[in-house]
Amino acid sequence: MRTARAVSAGGVVLSEPAADAEVALIARRSASGELQWTLPKGTQEPGESITDTAMREVREETGLEVELLVDLDTIDYWFVWTPEQTRYHKFVHYFLMHANGGDLSRHDTESEEARWFSIDEAKRVMAFDNERHLLELVPAALDRWRAGR
Repeated sequence: MRTARAVSAGGVVLSEPAADAEVALIARRSASGELQWTLPKGTQEPGESITDTAMREVREETGLEVELLVDLDTIDYWFVWTPEQTRYHKFVHYFLMHANGGDLSRHDTESEEARWFSIDEAKRVMAFDNERHLLELVPAALDRWRAGR
């Protein structure tokens, strides 16, 4: 089986730059048809910076206009894409962002739904532990953002 690398970027989008803000999640169907709540993210396009990828993907998948506050973390994982018989090592770069316009109803068709959640509720409904962990980083990231303004 072939091995390849994949790069994506996305965001933890807050309703406002505050620790008690809500977070935007998107819903997609898994291969088995299960609804999964996740953070918005997507694949980097040729010639695009990783921050531009994050901003574009968040805008497309949530319908929100956002301001990038600070880098948050990079998660990586392996998966097999059976149609290509390829094992991918995927790196997803996440940024802390806050919404400054747009509307969740304008999300694209890649997202079945986009919705605001309290951070505690988001932790309960999110499908993936590695993304859920990113919510734990929000308070320290907000402190970094405030210190750097």
